[in-house]
Amino acid sequence: MNNYINASDHLPIDGSRDVSADIQRLIEANPNRTIYFPDGTYLLAHPICTPADPRRSVDLRLSNYATLKAAEGWNTDEGAMVHLGGIYPANDIRTCGSNYGFVGGIIDGSNIADGISIDGGRETVIREVSIKHVRVGIHIKRGANSGSSDADIMSVNIVGNRAPDSVGVLVEGYDNTFTNLRIADVFIGVKLRAAGNFLRYLHPLYTLDYTDYLNSCGFQDESGNNWYDNCYSDQFGIGFRNTKTMTSIYNSCYCYWYAARGGTQTAFKADAQFGSVLTNFRADFRREEIRSVLLDVAEAGGKGVFDRLITKPELIADDTYRAYVKGDII
Repeated sequence: MNNYINASDHLPIDGSRDVSADIQRLIEANPNRTIYFPDGTYLLAHPICTPADPRRSVDLRLSNYATLKAAEGWNTDEGAMVHLGGIYPANDIRTCGSNYGFVGGIIDGSNIADGISIDGGRETVIREVSIKHVRVGIHIKRGANSGSSDADIMSVNIVGNRAPDSVGVLVEGYDNTFTNLRIADVFIGVKLRAAGNFLRYLHPLYTLDYTDYLNSCGFQDESGNNWYDNCYSDQFGIGFRNTKTMTSIYNSCYCYWYAARGGTQTAFKADAQFGSVLTNFRADFRREEIRSVLLDVAEAGGKGVFDRLITKPELIADDTYRAYVKGDII
C-alpha cells in the first residue's frame, strides 16, 4: 500500500461528514496515481469526477468493505456518484495512463443516486464492485471516439432502488464488453441504445412488485448489432426485446419464469419486424394457467431465425414463432 495514495490519510472514513470535495482534491492533485480507500464509509453529497486525459488520470481502488454512500438530499440531476472520465476530456489510447478505472468496494446510492457513469475517455474499466440502492447502476455515455467508449465492465453486482424507472445498465456508447454481471431490483435489466457491444454471462432477475409487469424487461436492445452470449433473463415480463427492426446475435441465451405472475410471459418481443438471430435459445415457461408467448412480433415479415430452439411447444399460447424456427424444436 506504500505506493498508493491512501484516502484515510486525508479524510474521515466514518461517514461523519461529506467528503466529496476532499476526494476531488485528491484526484486532481495526484495525476497517474492509484488512490486507495480502506474499509469505512465515505459520505458523498456531490459526485466525484476522474479525468479522461491520460496525463491526469487516476485509478480508484476500494477495499472490499469500503463504501461510497450518497448523502441525504442528493441532487438527482447530478446523476451518478462517480463520473469516470468526467473532467479533462480526451480521446487518447496511446499516452500511458489511458487504462484507468474503478475497482472494488461498494457504491450505495441510498435509493436516490445513480451508481457509476463513464462520461469520457477510452479503455475505462469497472470491476469487482457491488452497486446497491441506485436508480441506474452503470451508465455508459456516448464515447469520445465518435461515440465509441471501449469500456470493460466485469464481475459487478447491481441492486436497484425498486422504482419503475430503475435500470441496471444503461449503454449509450459503442464497443463495450460486459462479463459476469448480476442485477436485481430494477424494472429493466440492461438497456442498449448503441451498437457494437458484447455481453456475456449477464443475469438480471426481476424482484419488484408486478405493477406494469408486462413491460418489465431483462434485455432491451434499441440499436441492434449487439452480441449476447449465455445471457439469462429471469422472471421479467419480457425476456429480450428489440424496439425496432434490427439484427442482434444471441447465443445460448435463456428465459425462465419461477413464478406465475403478471398475466403474460414473453420470451422475445420485436416492436417491428423480427430480424435477430438466436442460436440455442431456451425458454422455460411456468405450467400454471398463464399466457406464455415465445415470440411477439409487431410487424409481419423479417428475416430473424431461431436455430436449435429449446422449449416446450405445448406451453406456448400461439404459433407465431414457428415461421422463424430452423430445424427441429428440442
